[in-house]
Amino acid sequence: MPAITVKALESKSFNEPDEKRRPPKTEVDVVTLGDTTLGRLTFEPGWRWSETVKTVVHTDSCQNNHLGFCAAGTLTVEMDDGTRVTLHAGDAYAIPAGHDAWVENDEAFVGYEILSAATFAKPV
Repeated sequence: MPAITVKALESKSFNEPDEKRRPPKTEVDVVTLGDTTLGRLTFEPGWRWSETVKTVVHTDSCQNNHLGFCAAGTLTVEMDDGTRVTLHAGDAYAIPAGHDAWVENDEAFVGYEILSAATFAKPV
């Protein structure tokens, strides 16, 4: 990822995002600061990428690269080759394109991302 240069002092709230995306069981709140787009992803219990976001992006698996931080909940990510990792609150994560994911347990997953926010769950 190229270096990011911050050119101005800015602050925005995810509670009043620049853009909202709402596929089933999914909330994506997007803010843009300068040239950088950040996202807050909230997935309800029972959320699974292949049953929710796939309905709006129409790919066989998620083709976004993700870089972020898990603030709450538990999310399991499975790569197309079967490799799996489970994310927990407090974990930073990097996920390459070509995966499915689902919420574990009965607590919503909340993640903040600095990579993929501009395109994740955006209808094509």
